[in-house]
Amino acid sequence: MPDEDLTQISLGKFRVGITGLKAAIEEVKSWRGRPEEEIAQALLARVKPRNYIPASAQEEYKRAFWREFKKALGEKVEDERSGLNIKILGPGCPACERLEQTVMAVLAELGLPAEVEHVRDMKDITALGVFGTPALLINDDVKAVGNLPTREALKKWLQEAAAALG
Repeated sequence: MPDEDLTQISLGKFRVGITGLKAAIEEVKSWRGRPEEEIAQALLARVKPRNYIPASAQEEYKRAFWREFKKALGEKVEDERSGLNIKILGPGCPACERLEQTVMAVLAELGLPAEVEHVRDMKDITALGVFGTPALLINDDVKAVGNLPTREALKKWLQEAAAALG
């Protein structure tokens, strides 16, 4: 099973890895314009055999699959997350790994909850409009590209982003 077909989706305050979602979305992309329920159900039917999806959570998964479908079409999507969302962008080089470790340490030091994702695929990185690594996005706001920000800068950015969320 190739690693590149694992997609992280938001289910409330949790992140879950789903195998085969990208392929399922490609299969139903031509369905654009059909009802949301029909598309979400088709995506669920395609990914369910390869993933554990509890019956009690199927509606929540379908909403998440619908959001991913819309993202794949380039449409704007309201995220369900309610907290800091941090993306470390980089293929896994030492600088990228150090940035991720430093971000985690600063979050722990500040006691801030956050969803941290390390995006390693260069296609996904450039799709975010970033063309250098390591890079840091906080709540989809690009904070650093091509360098390692200082701990002080990270603290300031994370505190400002947390304050903006209320």
